[in-house]
Amino acid sequence: MESWKVNLISVWFGCFFTGLAISQILPFLPLYVSQLGVTSHEALSLWSGLTFSVTFLVSAIVSPMWGSLADRKGRKLMLLRASLGMAIAILLQAFATNVWQLFFLRAVMGLTSGYIPNAMALVASQVPRERSGWALSTLSTAQISGVIGGPLLGGFLADHVGLRAVFFITAVLLTVSFLVTLFLIKEGVRPTVNKADRLSGKAVFATLPYPGLVISLFVTTMVIQLCNGSIGPILALFIKSMSPDSNNIAFLSGMIAAVPGVSALVSAPRLGKLGDRIGTARILIATLGCAVVMFFAMSFVTSPFQLGVLRFMLGFADGAMLPAVQTLLLKYCSDQVTGRIFGYNQSFMYLGNVAGPLMGASVSAIAGFRWVFIATAIVVLINLWQLLVMLRRSRQREARV
Repeated sequence: MESWKVNLISVWFGCFFTGLAISQILPFLPLYVSQLGVTSHEALSLWSGLTFSVTFLVSAIVSPMWGSLADRKGRKLMLLRASLGMAIAILLQAFATNVWQLFFLRAVMGLTSGYIPNAMALVASQVPRERSGWALSTLSTAQISGVIGGPLLGGFLADHVGLRAVFFITAVLLTVSFLVTLFLIKEGVRPTVNKADRLSGKAVFATLPYPGLVISLFVTTMVIQLCNGSIGPILALFIKSMSPDSNNIAFLSGMIAAVPGVSALVSAPRLGKLGDRIGTARILIATLGCAVVMFFAMSFVTSPFQLGVLRFMLGFADGAMLPAVQTLLLKYCSDQVTGRIFGYNQSFMYLGNVAGPLMGASVSAIAGFRWVFIATAIVVLINLWQLLVMLRRSRQREARV
């Protein structure tokens, strides 16, 4: 088997364990915060939000640095650093005795992040360019699978073995990811880069044929994550408002939250392969347009079933969006700066993770639940327009050359 195929299979499992490990802690994080002595409703909401978002904020800051180091020292080293670093940070969270310790360790966890973007960059640098869309889309199914399975596994384990034990199990999963990376992934010899030859951030963008388009794709990544996260804070409350007599709101919310991941698993590799044939930009534009329609439609639903159906349909588009952005970034940058570009893109992804829930909570407080869907649709629509403008400009420049 070709080495890039072996690496693709290996990092698939690494990304799956990473997605599983990170997501299985999130559902019960507020419960753990309350176990650490935070009792009042206001303080619990505040500390839950802070401990959740500090990981993404720190990750957004350090991702370009890790991307730069990956270009110089190799991506396998960054995969080993991220998996082992996260395993240690999560293991220590099991021993936290107050909320300040948990907050600090969640920040350290953000500092050690970067497994998935470096896995993407490794595969992108080795796979034949004509198959990059399929390969990156296939790799994205690993994280999607982990994010679907994580909350279910985490909730089950928390009920049966206790909250602290879940941190131990999560650390073991990340150690497995470390061992898979150590023994199975082969990167090959990388050219050494002298300190004098390292590119500054400005010089990185100077090497790009279409820097404006690349920045537009960064913004698109942020918007994709924003629209995924904006519904999170209000989902359970919105479902309860539609079914006030239901006694299984938590189960319904979990199902409706997870259902887009199921359809994304089906669509991601297929749309990635289609993008390799007809053009990745077309797939990205079509899926963003589909998302606009779905979010507008969600603002009119009258039952949880209708919401679940629309979110399932949204998942088909959702599965192709981020891989399409990453494939286009790969197309418009050289191997010399791939790690830096993917690092910047990851920063925008983390910013979207922070901005989405903030927007959703703010809009619902001011205007009501249904306006969250409308506001999200408007944000995606504005992004779609600016992306179309930048793509048209790049095509016009290509035609003139």
